[in-house]
Amino acid sequence: MLDISEDAPGLAEEPARAVDDGRERPPLDLLIWDAPNIDMTLSTVIGARPTAASRPRFDAIAAWFVDGAGDPARPDASDVEACVFANIPPQPGSLQRWVEALRGFGYSVFARPKSQPDDDIDQDMLDHIAVRQHSHRLRRLVVFSGDGRNFADPLEDLVRQGVQVVVVAFSEVAGYAIGSDLLEFIDIEDVPGAFTEPLDRVRLDALPPDGAWLRPTRSLRDFVAGFTARRTG
Repeated sequence: MLDISEDAPGLAEEPARAVDDGRERPPLDLLIWDAPNIDMTLSTVIGARPTAASRPRFDAIAAWFVDGAGDPARPDASDVEACVFANIPPQPGSLQRWVEALRGFGYSVFARPKSQPDDDIDQDMLDHIAVRQHSHRLRRLVVFSGDGRNFADPLEDLVRQGVQVVVVAFSEVAGYAIGSDLLEFIDIEDVPGAFTEPLDRVRLDALPPDGAWLRPTRSLRDFVAGFTARRTG
């Protein structure tokens, strides 16, 4: 469980700073969830389309995040905000129920229509972080995303400015955070209660002492059939 130490630099001991109109900025713990990336990487690590049983539990993640913000009765207690960013296809299907469930758990949802395959929401996430950095004293930022191409440099810059930045993703696809000297990393499956049952994956960062067999994610015959078709086509 993430713990914020009272004597950690840039956190509890940092005095509130004023915004342009002279008001003090309240401290904030902010969670950003990159829904397209987490969904895609979940499919990658389990080698299958996620089911209801293998998808993360947003209620448990909310509880973990709020608990990490510390005692709300403290004089310097942080506000907490959790935001999910999602691309919505033309036929949303069950996404309406998903969005309403998130809102019921206390998450804000930024939903952008996905009209083209390359439509993305990364800039929207970075823009919101910048807005909150201006309106609040950003104390802790928790980013659920394995997208190092768009997040590595901006997140490391925030750490240099005194923000505690935690990346939560799957270790198989989050090399940018694991290898960083500035960012903290937590595998999403290590968040208490994030999944109702263990995912069908073997983590190379948590192998049993005697080793483990990693099963194929597709049939050998199916692969060869496709390979032969491409080669002869």
